[in-house]
Amino acid sequence: MDKFIKGVDLSTMEELERLGAKYYDHGMEKDVLDILMDYGINAVRLRLWHNPYSETGEPYGAGTNDLSTTIKMAQKVRKKGLDFLLDIHYSDFWADPGKQIKPKAWKNYSVEELEQAVYDYTVEVMKALEQAEAIPTMVQVGNELSNGMLWPEGEIPNYDNLARFVSSGIRGVKAVTPQMPIMIHLDNGGNNELYRRWFDNYCKRGEDFDVIGLSYYPFWHGSLDSLSNNMKDIAKRYGKDLIIAEVSMGYTMEDYAAYEGLGEKERKGMATKPSLVEQIEYPMTKQGQSDFMLDIMKRLKEIPENKGCGFYYWEPAWIPVKGSGWATEASLEYMKDKGPCGNEWANQALFDYEGNALPALEVIRDFKE
Repeated sequence: MDKFIKGVDLSTMEELERLGAKYYDHGMEKDVLDILMDYGINAVRLRLWHNPYSETGEPYGAGTNDLSTTIKMAQKVRKKGLDFLLDIHYSDFWADPGKQIKPKAWKNYSVEELEQAVYDYTVEVMKALEQAEAIPTMVQVGNELSNGMLWPEGEIPNYDNLARFVSSGIRGVKAVTPQMPIMIHLDNGGNNELYRRWFDNYCKRGEDFDVIGLSYYPFWHGSLDSLSNNMKDIAKRYGKDLIIAEVSMGYTMEDYAAYEGLGEKERKGMATKPSLVEQIEYPMTKQGQSDFMLDIMKRLKEIPENKGCGFYYWEPAWIPVKGSGWATEASLEYMKDKGPCGNEWANQALFDYEGNALPALEVIRDFKE
């Protein structure tokens, strides 16, 4: 990498702006991208879902990141001169270790048909972005693939099918943009056993790639020492660059129900449950958030041979506005999730509930690579 990535995932940006979210820096209202760039942010990650709508056309929410929505945001990002990491989920909605649901259109496909569909879809996406002058600077094939993708065919421990699907995506990217850097992304960044097992199995079977992406959330994924130890080990073991593709830390446990405008039974509440917060090494305060981000950047720089290439802070602008939640009734049905909906993330943003930039952004800006 030619620069240390100070990135953000802004996949709900278009939805939030449409619903009236406003952002401020020292009292002045500004475009959220301009504020973030003023604080040294140099890259944006955007997710892509295959068809995030019900059979009757109801949006799935959380940005409803179909191709046209992602292209619109990508054009804005690229026009600002920012790098762009495209995160292809290969699902109609959230793909993570707990669910990797096939797109509805691929529901009855065989393994061979799934492999071909991944390739064809990836080519279609890359060509559309190229045509829109919104080509990424890096592509992530799959999202948090710790337990596989396109379940059940590509579910761990079926590494043969999983490698076929991931490799098909990589070939699809390269068919349009041969030199594009490719990321493979797992969650649970402190779990060395997971990374060694997964990449040992994949590397025997799959196409080559460039970057290992990790998710690290301190309330789910263990201590910062476990993250550091894992990153140092896998950097040496696999010889790849490393990027923390998702990271965040809360700055408050103050409730934001009043901003969401939902009834008690309609809102899921914070992802950072009090029992989880008790395990974190940092207090859930503005200072705690700032200290955490400084330590994350320091840990990345400690990885030998400059293999720690940066981070993407996950959804730093997802402040609580009416109408923007992690799911809708239609997507709950797709996921077979009991819900409820609402915003789970607002207390982990880099803006407060009113949209004011938080001090952690100054720490990010002032960190010298």
